[in-house]
Amino acid sequence: MKSLFKVPAKLSLKKLHKKSSGSSFAELRAVDNFYQTSLFFPMPAVLVSTLTDKGKTTCGPYSLLAPFYVAGKEYYAFMLECRNSSNTAQNLIKHKKCVINFMADERKTFKEMVRLGWPGDTPEEKMKDFCFHFENGLRKAEDPKGTYPKVISEALQAVECTWVDTLDGAQDDGPLPEGADHYELEKYHDFNGITSPYGAHFVLRIDKILMKPRYRNAIVNGVRAQDFPPLPVDYGYRDSRNFWYHKHRKLLPELLPQRQTTVQSVRYAANRLQTDVQFTDAALEKLVKVPRIFLPTVLKGCVSWAEENNVKLIDVEQMDIINDKRAKEKNKN
Repeated sequence: MKSLFKVPAKLSLKKLHKKSSGSSFAELRAVDNFYQTSLFFPMPAVLVSTLTDKGKTTCGPYSLLAPFYVAGKEYYAFMLECRNSSNTAQNLIKHKKCVINFMADERKTFKEMVRLGWPGDTPEEKMKDFCFHFENGLRKAEDPKGTYPKVISEALQAVECTWVDTLDGAQDDGPLPEGADHYELEKYHDFNGITSPYGAHFVLRIDKILMKPRYRNAIVNGVRAQDFPPLPVDYGYRDSRNFWYHKHRKLLPELLPQRQTTVQSVRYAANRLQTDVQFTDAALEKLVKVPRIFLPTVLKGCVSWAEENNVKLIDVEQMDIINDKRAKEKNKN
């Protein structure tokens, strides 16, 4: 891999370190919007669909999106951060629903996303020359009388979400007063709703994940390097003229560390569980590569599955079903 930073030929790394007072780094102060102004920070580039007061779908580009609840909760969720006066924030506060559209790595697509991000434009102004197409998502199919933001047809994958406004007491957050460009509250929330005079955070419950068949089938049947969708990466840093993004390149696999314990060690952990569910040695052999720190959690998950399915003895067949998180999807294929 070629370095982005070139060291002069006559200046060795050892000498370079000495020139920087014992450190190879120089400090850069964090300021507002530090992910854009003080870091080169790779992020996703998505279009978020929301509903206007007239029930129309409008879109805004976002990169401050991250998984939030990923396991152990009754639902899964993203965290979206945005300016609280934006159309997206105001629409979420009023209507609760959105779609996160992951768009393809194409120059014209990123150009459109940058155009849609201009602050102050009304939804009507933004969508007047919108170059993509819409279709209904699965939530509309399940609830024909309901009103939901539409999915962008050109998206490679999309996630239909609902804002969990009850977290952090954000259910009483209201829209901005007419003419105001920010909030002036006595108290702001910590992580959900209006979190500062200018900022908002939204915990978005994942309702439906939609994928184009090619990528859905890859996840179900086994992903190869060529199966990854061409998604752009917004590189965070921006100047007064440009947004910058990185084009999708071929994915490179790197093998996981191959470490394993013994069947006896797994048996010891299984015997410590307070359950009537038993394991055969052949079934436990399927777990010898599980890192020791995760073994109790994995075994408890096996027991939970067995109790739900009235299984008293877990053998290889049952363990294969448990290990295959996509078994139902594969059977549908």
